[in-house]
Amino acid sequence: MSRLGRSGVDVTPLGFGAAPIGNLFTSLDDEQAHEAVRAAWQRGLRYFDTAPHYGLGLSERRLGAALRAYDRTRYTVSTKVGRRLEPAGGTGDDLANGFAVPAAHRRVWDFSADGVRRSLEASLDRLGLDRVDVVYLHDPDDHAEQAFREGYPALEKLRGEGMVRAIGAGMNQTEMLTRFVRDTDVDVVLCAGRYTLLDQSAAADLLPAAAERGVSVVLGGVFNSGLLADPRPDATYDYGRAPAELLERAVLMQAVAERHGTTLRAAALAFCAAHPAVACVLTGPRSAAEVHDCAEQFAAHVPDGFWRELRETGLLSPEP
Repeated sequence: MSRLGRSGVDVTPLGFGAAPIGNLFTSLDDEQAHEAVRAAWQRGLRYFDTAPHYGLGLSERRLGAALRAYDRTRYTVSTKVGRRLEPAGGTGDDLANGFAVPAAHRRVWDFSADGVRRSLEASLDRLGLDRVDVVYLHDPDDHAEQAFREGYPALEKLRGEGMVRAIGAGMNQTEMLTRFVRDTDVDVVLCAGRYTLLDQSAAADLLPAAAERGVSVVLGGVFNSGLLADPRPDATYDYGRAPAELLERAVLMQAVAERHGTTLRAAALAFCAAHPAVACVLTGPRSAAEVHDCAEQFAAHVPDGFWRELRETGLLSPEP
């Protein structure tokens, strides 16, 4: 277990990202979602991350229902604020936002103090919990002023009141996360996709700043939304079609992995987990089988020769 900053909240080195059980890209039924959570528990995962954005609340509802079978003191849950859900009268689906769910609600950007509190209360209701352990400001990229002026102080107040134990921000970029680390008293930041075998941009600013300030980093998007899990022509990279040059690079990395008796998935997980600022690596399995595979790959040994060949061939930058 790793401690998130100075918060007293512990997380397992491998965590469960619950976007897929909110019907990310494709639909699952409730039992499939619950089986994935049960498999995660069986494999020793005790950190579960969700958000209202994921399936318009479906991820929170499913995760909460599945976790009711377990002692609340034995696991850590995080959710996010910044997108409130409001009922919508329209028909259709939410696939434009990546989720195969009915468009029964609409997302409203809101990083105000009132919006943060209302969002958290709604999340607790969907989760069926009286508390969550960690709350992140979710994707405040285009709302920086309100997020820093109102959203962050609201989280700080909730932490002071004991309603949450750790606070932070979760984004797909490093510049603003680094600002949170340097200019606020966050416990943790969740960085998605910016420290992987294909993109080490977080190593330039965010990770050194977090290490210096004693702020923990949780890494998501460690497979860059699919390419590093299975590099094939139709693979996705950061939720879109993988660019040809990155696909070629991932295929070459996979060949190196096979030569050294390992897998690209194992290498992708090991690379992320090895950084000293990283407290937890989140994966997003959509089935029990994927959970078991992630756990096995996370535990697998990646030979030193693999890393040497990647660096000698320029597929991975030299160590700083």
